[in-house]
Order: sequence, then structure tokens, then C-alpha cells
Amino acid sequence: MTIQTPSPVSPSLAGAARAVLAAADPFEKRRLTQEAAAAWQSGMLATIGDAGAPDRPARPARPELRRPGDMPKRRAAGSPANRIALLHALAHIELNAIDLAWDMIARFADPSLPREFAADWLSVAAEEAKHFGLLAARLAELDAQYGDLPAHDGLWEAAETTRDDLLARLAVVPLVLEARGLDVTPTMIASLTRAGDDTSAAVLRTIYEEEIGHVAIGWRWFRHVAAGRGLDPDAAWPDLVRRHFRGRLKPPFNEPAREAAGFAEPLYADLA
Repeated sequence: MTIQTPSPVSPSLAGAARAVLAAADPFEKRRLTQEAAAAWQSGMLATIGDAGAPDRPARPARPELRRPGDMPKRRAAGSPANRIALLHALAHIELNAIDLAWDMIARFADPSLPREFAADWLSVAAEEAKHFGLLAARLAELDAQYGDLPAHDGLWEAAETTRDDLLARLAVVPLVLEARGLDVTPTMIASLTRAGDDTSAAVLRTIYEEEIGHVAIGWRWFRHVAAGRGLDPDAAWPDLVRRHFRGRLKPPFNEPAREAAGFAEPLYADLA
């Protein structure tokens, strides 16, 4: 029997970020993320390193990536096929979320920011990797796998439009896209429960509870960076969203979850 030894951990967190972003296989991204998080926690990985990120993360040959407007409309989770489609779409979101968290470190972590900035986004990356693993495992239980269905590339388009400005990235990715997840996930959980799929509903409930923390991290660092630039965060955020996010925010909003993340209703009401 051949015993596989763990791959060596990068000497810096930025290097680990680039390794994850360069990995095309989703499960390799997950494994490298878990290794880096464990090494950071144990102190084996302690250096943040130099910033620098690829233009795009590596992606597997499947799923086929389409424009958001070319994707089939998502349907209620009543049938097994519809539940698989929902879980596949969410797995794709979580895979992108792994890369978005690591890109935050690789692209923007530098000596001007506290060490906690990189530590926070590493914790986000680790949880996103956990979420992808939960969804991939549930797909396997339903005789499906990530890559079976097409997916859209809209999430990375948001990253590309904010690639040159940390404050814009924080404004759009955690505080628009992830906050939107807080709005829609309870409805998906209820739909799965009505369909009798309590196992999938439990997976989404775990993801939902941890995503509140991701929005809180985004808002905390948005306020920190805005204050460092002499800006009022409450005024800067809607201005950046108008400039860097296409369209308007879609109500209804999950106000209790947003408030739990410290992201109160007066901040986003005018953008709806």
C-alpha cells in the first residue's frame, strides 16, 4: 500500500493563497485550504508574505460556465432533479467563495493592514471550503457531483470589477453578494424541508449560520479601511456599490440576519 505524505505547506500565507488559486480541481482547493488553516492555527505558517494574485483562479473543465442570463431558471426543490440543481448551484457559489477569500489575502494583504485581516479571511476561506465539502457530499448521496450541470460566472465578474480597490471589493463581495445569501437561504431551507429533504436543509442551515459571520467580517474590515482613508463608512458603502455593482439590491431583506452581522437596515434601504 502506498502511503501519501501531505504536501509541504507554503512558507507564507500569500503563497498558500496563490497555490489554492492555481489549483483547478475543487477538492484540491479544499484540501490545500484545510492544510493552510491547520498550519496557521498551529503556528507552522506564520508569515503573511507579499501580495500578488492571478487574474483568475484556475477552474476545472466542468462545469460549463455560462453568462448569468443564459442559465435555466431555478425551480422549487420539490423534485430530486430540482434539489440537485439547487445544491449544484450552491456548490458552485461556495467554490467561488473559497477563491474570493483567498484572493482577498493574495491581492490585498500587506503591511499597512493588521495581521488580523489575513487571519479573518483565512477563517472565511476555511469555512467556505467546509461548505463546498458538505454540498459535494450531499450531491454524491443524491448520485450527482459538482460539474454535472452548467454554472454561471457572475461571481468572479464582481471580483474583476473590484480587483484594484480593497474598499470596493469589501463593499461588493461580502456586503452585497454574501449578504444576499442571508436573504435567500431561509427560503431555500423551507423549500427543502417541505420536500422532505431534511438532510439538505441541515447543510444549508449550517452554511447560513456561518455566512452571518462572513458578512460581519466584511463590514468590520470595510469600516477599518474606510476610516483609514478618512471616509465615513456609512456614506462610502452605498457610493461604492452604485459604482461597482450592476443593478439594485433586491428586497426582501433578512433584517435579523443582517443586523446580527452588524449591517443594519438604514445602510442598504436606499439601494433597493
